[in-house]
Amino acid sequence: MVDWLSLLPWNKIFTAACGCFLSDSNYIHLMEANLDALQKTMEELKNGRDDLLARVSIEEDKGLQRLALVNGWLSRVQIVESEFKDLLEAMSIETGRLCLFGYCSEDCISSYNYGGKVMKNLEEVKELLSKKDFEVVAQKIIPKAEKKHIQTTVGLDTMVGIAWESLIDDEIRTLGLYGMGGIGKTTLLESLNNKFVELESEFDVVIWVVVSKDFQLEGIQDQILGRLRSDKEWERETESKKASLIYNNLERKKFVLLLDDLWSEVDMTKIGVPPPTRENGSKIVFTTRSKEVCKHMKADKQIKVDCLSPDEAWQLFRITVGDMILRSHQDIPALARIVAAKCHGLPLALNVIGKAMVCKETVQEWRHAINVLNSPGHKFPGMEERILPILKFSYDSLKNGEIKLCFLYCSLFPEDFEIEKEKLIEYWICEGYINPNRYEDGGTNQGYDIIGLLVRAHLLIECELTDKVKMHDVIREMALWINSDFGNQQETICVKSGAHVRLIPNDISWEIVRQMSLISTQVEKIACSPNCPNLSTLLLPYNKLFDISVGFFRFMPKLLVLDLSTNWSLIELPEEISNLGSLQYLNLSLTGIKSLPVGLKKLRKLIYLNLDFTNVLESLVGIATTLPNLQVLKLFYSLFCVDDIIMEELQRLKHLKILTATIEDAMILERVQGVDRLASSIARFMSKKHVSTSCNIKLGSSGRSSTTWNCELQHI
Repeated sequence: MVDWLSLLPWNKIFTAACGCFLSDSNYIHLMEANLDALQKTMEELKNGRDDLLARVSIEEDKGLQRLALVNGWLSRVQIVESEFKDLLEAMSIETGRLCLFGYCSEDCISSYNYGGKVMKNLEEVKELLSKKDFEVVAQKIIPKAEKKHIQTTVGLDTMVGIAWESLIDDEIRTLGLYGMGGIGKTTLLESLNNKFVELESEFDVVIWVVVSKDFQLEGIQDQILGRLRSDKEWERETESKKASLIYNNLERKKFVLLLDDLWSEVDMTKIGVPPPTRENGSKIVFTTRSKEVCKHMKADKQIKVDCLSPDEAWQLFRITVGDMILRSHQDIPALARIVAAKCHGLPLALNVIGKAMVCKETVQEWRHAINVLNSPGHKFPGMEERILPILKFSYDSLKNGEIKLCFLYCSLFPEDFEIEKEKLIEYWICEGYINPNRYEDGGTNQGYDIIGLLVRAHLLIECELTDKVKMHDVIREMALWINSDFGNQQETICVKSGAHVRLIPNDISWEIVRQMSLISTQVEKIACSPNCPNLSTLLLPYNKLFDISVGFFRFMPKLLVLDLSTNWSLIELPEEISNLGSLQYLNLSLTGIKSLPVGLKKLRKLIYLNLDFTNVLESLVGIATTLPNLQVLKLFYSLFCVDDIIMEELQRLKHLKILTATIEDAMILERVQGVDRLASSIARFMSKKHVSTSCNIKLGSSGRSSTTWNCELQHI
């Protein structure tokens, strides 16, 4: 008979015994202490998880997407919590087996294994706890493509199909679409963009960039990074650093880059865009007026965008005018076909002229339109001579001279520039196009009415999701052409923009120039003393100005509008500003102005003064006696707040209609409300303590809506 002792697993027994008494981990002896620590630590982890989920929920409600890192952490917590629950279920059994004051167990092997699991679970919980504090939990969802709003693609469907077939061809990496202005190149590119949205393509990201004539590399980089990155940290980086960020992001992606309105070659390497190859599968598509640009951009294929055929042109024109007008008289359809033919198949002309004819219900009006379109036009450098005279018909159809002047004024802004409606209306009022004394609100609503009229006439374009408008580049060229007496007096209008403009141009005819616009340039210093007897408009915002010579404003007797906003380095104005006796509009917002010049007191005709975001402006004392005719005063987020002294000044401004201000004191705000004229004038006010949420408050008998940022006021 075999000795039963020899059958025992002595090696396992010995190992378990060592586990009881000799192991460094001492799983059995420390089991109860580790279980207590595990339960407390797990409770902390659950609280941390709940807090994190609450943060994630708030961000997801804003439309953001939780980070993969956060998802990974939450998944690990779920696994660890499940293991913890299993350990809790076995806890009473395992702790019941302990003996010898917890130094041994009735089942050493089971207790040893259980104690090891407890220790492992505790270490994992501690590790997760150490990583629970996420600085960012969610980010902006970056869709593969963003849909563009397109009014109509009548006549372009065939061209869209041709371009799309070329785009998906593996042999074509760069595609150029070229054709004259107003032919529909942008609409074609927008249609291609939208096909990526509709077809859920295999591309990782589709990026839309507007380039324009006076492009800056950094401007293109900013549009690309704005599409690729949800954060804004890159905004402060240099051009070369931005190029690196773009390259590092795109080299890992299969991308499509859509570049609208190229006027010259764009160096993709300097921007940071990796070259599209067969291997990476990426594509670049661009639009341009010039076939030469297609060659310089090394396009694998060039597609010419032609005018519409007569049938396509008629279809677009008919849809634009509307069947109701065409059915208003039996002779109108035939006359309408003649008008449509005068547009030579140009989609922009068909849209613009069609809109101008929407209300023409009599045969006589249509015959008159044909007579006007048959009249000889004027040549315009760089444009087909047929086009601008055709488009001018829509300008001629505007109701009155004031509206025409308002339209022409929009040509003073750079190409593709998004114009703030509020600022545009303020310009119009101070130029005298709108009489502020004729309207209770100072003409603001009249200005918005004019903008709406110009948008409906296809002469201005509404910008998506913003309170801004812009001009189609061909419409802008037409406006400049008209504004300069059909090109015969081009020296009377000076419009320059872009990074290449670093100095005041030498070719300005100061004696005859009427309007001058240098917006978004690199001009830092003005050192001339020109004689400008006819200058009425001087727009210099978004530059790098820091110095204006003493004599610059000396001979500008007719100047009405002066905009120096968004020149952060501009800290003072020359005293000769006092010579601007006709000035009605002065915008110094977003500048470094420390004090207002003494000469300001001579500007008795000034009705508009913008000092918003003048963060170092120290005082406004004496403004009422200095500028008694002010109708608009903007002080929003200036260095100083409205206090008792400023309050006294404001009360003496008898003509004030619009006021923006920073108000810290509830009592001051109550005083403002107590003065009907001030209460009804407030457009915007703010408490400097908190700038996070906003609400609307009705002030004064006029019921004017006023925006405030979380003022913490108990009552008004």
